[in-house]
Amino acid sequence: MRSFVLLSVLALASSQALASGAGAGDPEAGKARAAVCGACHGPTGNMSVDNNTPKLAGQYEGYLVKALQDYRAGIRVNAIMNPQAAQLKDQDIADLAAYFAAQTGDLQDLSKIK
Repeated sequence: MRSFVLLSVLALASSQALASGAGAGDPEAGKARAAVCGACHGPTGNMSVDNNTPKLAGQYEGYLVKALQDYRAGIRVNAIMNPQAAQLKDQDIADLAAYFAAQTGDLQDLSKIK
């Protein structure tokens, strides 16, 4: 019974922290941090220098966080992204994800789909 109460309290505290935005990314801080990303992804994440470089604008924030964490941990392997992500702190990742998720994706490429 005591374990159940403790788990319930912890679950409630965790959900309140998430609801209050604790640890949430700051898009403005992400914009400042995204300057280096712009070389391949464009300043708003709408550019792709080649077919292997994804557009980041409008992606789900959670996906971007997970991808950057995986690059940083070496779970996802990319010669360019691994050293870039290795320099990022958790808050940097949250800020970058918030910034790129807030951008509007460029839909011009849809006209090329047949």
